[in-house]
Amino acid sequence: MLTHLKNSYMLTTELGDIELKPFDLEKNIDTLFGWTSQAYAKFWGHLDSSIEVLKADYEQLIGSGHTQCYLGYVNQNVQFFLEIYDPKHDDIGKHYDACLGDIGLHILIAPADRPIHGFTQHIFSVCMDFLFSHEEVKRVVVEPDVNNEKIHRINQRAGFIHERIVDLGHKQAFLGFCTKTDFERARLISNMPLNHKANELSAFDAVESLDKTSWHTVNRQHIQKAISELAHERLINPKRIHDKGDNHYVLVSDLGDIEYRFCATVMNLNHWLIDQNSIEKWMDGSLQDLDAIQFVVEFQQSMGIAESMLPTYLEEISSSLCGRAYKLKHKAIPCEALLEADFQLIETSMNEGHPSFIANNGRIGFDAIDFRRYAPEAANPVKLIWIAANQSNADFASISELDYETLLETEFDAATLQKFDRLLSQQGKSLSDTILIPVHPWQWFNKLSHIYAADIARGDIICLGYSDDAYQAQQSIRTFYNVSHPHKHYVKTALSIVNMGFVRGLSSYYMRTTPAINEWLHETLSKDPYIQKTGFTILRELAAVGYRNPHFEQANVGQSPYKKMLAGLWRESPSAMITPQQQLATMASLLHIDHNGDAYLLALIKASGLNIDDWLSQYFKAYLTPILHCFYAHEIVFMPHGENIILTLENHVPVHAFMKDIGEEVCLLNSDKNVPDDVARIHVSMPESMELLSVFTDIFDGFFRYLSAILLEKANYSEHTFWRKVSDCIHDYQSSQPQLSQRFAQHDIFQKTFSHSCLNRLQLRNNQQMVDLSDPANSLAFAGTLDNPVAPFVKDQRTESNQSDMVMSN
Repeated sequence: MLTHLKNSYMLTTELGDIELKPFDLEKNIDTLFGWTSQAYAKFWGHLDSSIEVLKADYEQLIGSGHTQCYLGYVNQNVQFFLEIYDPKHDDIGKHYDACLGDIGLHILIAPADRPIHGFTQHIFSVCMDFLFSHEEVKRVVVEPDVNNEKIHRINQRAGFIHERIVDLGHKQAFLGFCTKTDFERARLISNMPLNHKANELSAFDAVESLDKTSWHTVNRQHIQKAISELAHERLINPKRIHDKGDNHYVLVSDLGDIEYRFCATVMNLNHWLIDQNSIEKWMDGSLQDLDAIQFVVEFQQSMGIAESMLPTYLEEISSSLCGRAYKLKHKAIPCEALLEADFQLIETSMNEGHPSFIANNGRIGFDAIDFRRYAPEAANPVKLIWIAANQSNADFASISELDYETLLETEFDAATLQKFDRLLSQQGKSLSDTILIPVHPWQWFNKLSHIYAADIARGDIICLGYSDDAYQAQQSIRTFYNVSHPHKHYVKTALSIVNMGFVRGLSSYYMRTTPAINEWLHETLSKDPYIQKTGFTILRELAAVGYRNPHFEQANVGQSPYKKMLAGLWRESPSAMITPQQQLATMASLLHIDHNGDAYLLALIKASGLNIDDWLSQYFKAYLTPILHCFYAHEIVFMPHGENIILTLENHVPVHAFMKDIGEEVCLLNSDKNVPDDVARIHVSMPESMELLSVFTDIFDGFFRYLSAILLEKANYSEHTFWRKVSDCIHDYQSSQPQLSQRFAQHDIFQKTFSHSCLNRLQLRNNQQMVDLSDPANSLAFAGTLDNPVAPFVKDQRTESNQSDMVMSN
């Protein structure tokens, strides 16, 4: 393959013109000897060689036909030496199965008169560009000395993974590989600011999104959402203005002299589809500017907010508005552009948080710098901090097929593990007698470094520094996707900020049993032929760690967020489970409306070539039917809202779904199933009449309500037809599972009404702990009942309904 490489190469970069020219042994050996004989080049292996020995070695290498050498010039000044070789004909080829398209490289930089920051990394990147400019080159191989930490870092930043240590006789070396995809991904990340290196924002940067026009827009959007959700939960009661038509409403505030007027369509499930441009605020006969923060004050009594909680809730509203303003200015990506986007661009482009919560982006604890570093919409890569914890206070748990050592080997670069082990050895410890725990940088600087100060001083917690891999925060904010190596696992960390009704910690107690729960659930579902047919897959939480702070574990501390400050888990990545023809997208994206008012859902449907009916049928089959089957066949329920589901798309059509966030949210309802002791905590008892709320609340009311509204507003697709398609899916599923007929009758999904479980009422009652996860049924807040939108489509009415649709269409 070396014979096909270019003889020369030039690239214009920010450093200037960089050129590769063939190395002339007779003319250039003096230059190379001048470099290799200096102490900085000790890893080149010729520190004590004479020029004659060096020349003889390179005569043999170049003469073999398996090595090719170049001198590198920067702005016509010689600055580096590049040696490339065929691994099959090198000692390294004895330690792995060399593939066609593999090529090895060594780089030596000239001694610097005036060091330039990042120079070596820049030159390394140019050399990688040169190699990958040849179609024949599929993968680059390196074998750096295990003690050459500088080149380890350079390799990692270029996308290399050091897999293991090999003995080459003359040195112990790491065996590392990098594909073109790895290299391009690493370069993309290197061009983005990383949280721990980001420059301090100026005072102006912190508020650059808050101009008058944007603020007006986000306040209008937020008041539309607030009126819609509060009316849905029957906390407020807009009145129809009869003399203006059926869709004109007025809402009088608790203060009496303020009213809001708007146009709306009241849909199934008491959903208020409000025309945001029609909203007007009147006070004493005068038109007023819309103010979403003041709106809460005006309706405090109706909303039932305690005076003690009001200031914090107002802060959450204000923070949510700031988040909306940032997205409005920085996330103006048309829906059509998202059709071919990668998973993470879709994930970070969402303009809305949870569709039901009014205060859905509070993130109390983040400052303006934190927001731009760690918020999902900021889309900045984050390097996590890793600590080593004393095993006496830390727990590690994993599924049976995965042990701690294997997890480390697959998730960490071998050079990184060596670095960690060396840091630990300086304190008399090692990787084998400690447990590594991932830590969110915010958590380390704002909580752990002082709350866990005693543990750090004792050496029970040892900081190992930042990760090599870069991660990106997901919509759930404390879960991170590995953008350096997407096949690696998600990492979930504790984060002690208040967001959407919870302090986002992680229970070390829950972590002990989380992998066992995931393993049991995966095994249960993998044995079910119907689930396997749908392709429905849980993303297993394979391993988890938790640290018990002795001070806060004392009985008189009670259940407290302070017990949930230091824990983490590893979850499977869906990127390792799809084909090249498939695309991933968070299900939350189906509710996404871009800055132009266009719906991503409709862009997908149009691009698929299917009509709305057929597209919905495929979607319901991929998402709804496996959730129904888990409930009816196994008594298992999840929290299958938009952010917890990842869809696999083919030709823009959902083909199957991934379910995540298992350990903390899965329940086994009123079941007498015998499960392992580690799984027992998912047993939940509740009134039988409430069991189907997992479908009615999380799916019908929590997602389909919004989906049907988008289709009505943006495509004039009737909600009658939408809910008929839902019922068709349910009937098809039930017909395919006659053995479950008794369960279908016992838990009638076509019942006329169901209890109206309200999410904002929970947050308004307690914005730091909405629900006791150990007793979710008794934590819920209800507001009467809702008419079941699929009730009109029970089996014996289906024919009549279809005939009615035909008459309407004619």
